Amino acid sequence: MEDHLPESRDPEDRPLLLVDIDGVISLFSFDHRARPEGAFHSIDGIPHFLSAGAAEHLLALAPYFELVWASGWEEKANEYLPCLLGLPALPHLSFERSVGRTNAHWKLDAIEAYAGEQRALAWIDDAFNDACHVWADAREGPTLLVETMPASGLTGREAQVLERWAEALRIPIIP
Repeated sequence: MEDHLPESRDPEDRPLLLVDIDGVISLFSFDHRARPEGAFHSIDGIPHFLSAGAAEHLLALAPYFELVWASGWEEKANEYLPCLLGLPALPHLSFERSVGRTNAHWKLDAIEAYAGEQRALAWIDDAFNDACHVWADAREGPTLLVETMPASGLTGREAQVLERWAEALRIPIIP
């Protein structure tokens, strides 16, 4: 990522960055002989491997975006991730309980309700399907879907894509 930080911007002027957790921060399916930087933690009795690198990338992206949890963890994200990874508490989306959770499409209604049609948003997740791409293409506001691999999660590659996209949205201020 770039060595400079953007000038301070009102959170409403920054695009949203909707952050999934499983497959983005909580990694799985990696080779245990060459595991990424991070550690196993028990969260509600379930072992999760939390990526220290993903946390660092999110902290570096915070000046460019308003970060929001977009995960089935909902409020549980703020109970665990700030103290385990040094991340700030973030707003979180709440989802219908009756929806199947095999693909990210079950998040679309909550995302739309939170973001509206016009606010720029990027969404990082490991489980996009065709419905997510159709939705993103139909939105009025700029929309970027960034897919991760569950074994590596949010890496420098995805973080750089997000930073460049946010920078490209910036409108120069004419004095």
